[in-house]
Amino acid sequence: MYGALWRILPGPVWVRVIILIAIAAGVVYALFTWVFPWVDGIITPRDVTVEQ
Repeated sequence: MYGALWRILPGPVWVRVIILIAIAAGVVYALFTWVFPWVDGIITPRDVTVEQ
């Protein structure tokens, strides 16, 4: 999978690295902006207490 992604990216190695960093930053941004808040609304943690 990663090899296929690497082969379809244009340019020399340094351009590919910059593109991959931008893609990774976009994925992380999307996760923290939309996915994690959506999942937090679905999953309700139980009230758990730990006894000592």
